[in-house]
Amino acid sequence: MAKRAVIGGGSGFVGTALTQALEADGYEVSVIGRHGPDARWDDPASIRRVVDGADLVIGLAGKSINARFTDRNREEILQSRIDTTRALHDAIAGAEHPPAVWMNASSAAVYRYALDRAQTEADTERDTGFLPDVTRAWEAELFRGDLPSTRRVALRITFVVGDGPAPALLFRLARFGVGGPQFDGWWFPHRRYRGIGPHPTEPRKPLGRRSRGHQRFSWIHIDDLVGAVRFIRDDARISGPVNMSAPGVVDNRGLMRALRRVVGMPIGLPSWRFMLEPAMWVLRAEPDLVLNSRWIAPGVLENAGYAFAFPELEPALRDVREKDSRTAPSSSG
Repeated sequence: MAKRAVIGGGSGFVGTALTQALEADGYEVSVIGRHGPDARWDDPASIRRVVDGADLVIGLAGKSINARFTDRNREEILQSRIDTTRALHDAIAGAEHPPAVWMNASSAAVYRYALDRAQTEADTERDTGFLPDVTRAWEAELFRGDLPSTRRVALRITFVVGDGPAPALLFRLARFGVGGPQFDGWWFPHRRYRGIGPHPTEPRKPLGRRSRGHQRFSWIHIDDLVGAVRFIRDDARISGPVNMSAPGVVDNRGLMRALRRVVGMPIGLPSWRFMLEPAMWVLRAEPDLVLNSRWIAPGVLENAGYAFAFPELEPALRDVREKDSRTAPSSSG
């Protein structure tokens, strides 16, 4: 009998890559989404049906944070994560044959702003404000109560280098000659990053950190995210939070320099927050994509012996760029 896997929220580029990988491993994959195809989030009975007897469940659902943090988007970002994780939890708790492993997406945004050293799963210093509060509520739902037959893992995912919309935005900045370093600084006070959820916290200092382009950028190549999921699935020792981040963390200057080299753009104009704020408003994104400093180390994965295919950033960017160029439609008639 074929092994069975369930992916909750499999329509994005991460879910698509995981579905293809698991099918290549011999799994029969069922996908839960707003409209199916195999189960729907608004139909608990359909979720219980696909989860019961599955070997592996992976929860990825949640509104993208590549958006402006308006009041409406903030609420959707929080609730889409809590509601879908609760639906998976309830289905697993009620299953006659629960899955052996449940991995659920989470975020490295829970870690503090760091310029001094890397943060591993063992670090207890936490950030405050909107995204950290979302992450805490998300993981609380994952680890709620007892599921004695199911090993639970929170995938604290960093920036995924692949064919998603956020990497495309960075490539576009570099290609258009504005791929220089980004500098934090003063901006008008606002409340977009305020806390949320059952225990909201206030951001310690949301704007104006003088990092001078040295804010850290943590990332993982899509192939390593898939490889790490396979590795965790097969290693029964691993449970709890796992940082999905490559060991080769760079700062913002290094990130933008690597992007310019990959796209062949010799110049890159620098940007300050007062320039990024209106630009990101037009792009419907938040400047913290490039201004926040997350220095995340993959402590659990490295200690368990996972070997990264792309430990350094520039080869990872080149790989994605080359794959994009091979799959782009030809302009010749």
